[in-house]
Amino acid sequence: MTAAEQISESPEARAAAVRALEAEFGELITHFRRLILENANRVSPGMLPGAYKTLTTIARCEQVTASTLAERMLMDKGQVSRSVRELEDLGLVERSPDPRDGRSALLRLTDVGTERLAAARLPQEGMLLQTLQDWSLADIGNLSRLLHALASGVSPEADA
Repeated sequence: MTAAEQISESPEARAAAVRALEAEFGELITHFRRLILENANRVSPGMLPGAYKTLTTIARCEQVTASTLAERMLMDKGQVSRSVRELEDLGLVERSPDPRDGRSALLRLTDVGTERLAAARLPQEGMLLQTLQDWSLADIGNLSRLLHALASGVSPEADA
């Protein structure tokens, strides 16, 4: 390692770079919170973001038990139960018996839930594609690889 590389890799430089990254993540999180709030209101005026997140997680899973949903969302079972009840009352989610466990029920979106979720997402559909239209495929791939490594807690080199 050269002297210039040692200076640029100093603990102070690394800390400053991490703080800058944290600030960018903060901006990104704020942006996504705004999108989630807007989408929740499009699904049902006044819907809380947590209920919207529950709805989208059920949609992603296609069908899921409440306990698995709570684990996946890192939420208290009571919170999940309240969100699911709200979604059921709105006709967006339905329960059916779990054939593998008679004590559990499987949650899935109703046709209305699927339609309302698609309509809520429509204004943002393609936004990421449009934002990244001038990026090279290599840059998009690198960002995906780096975010996966960060989320997994591994070194990017170990993830390559």
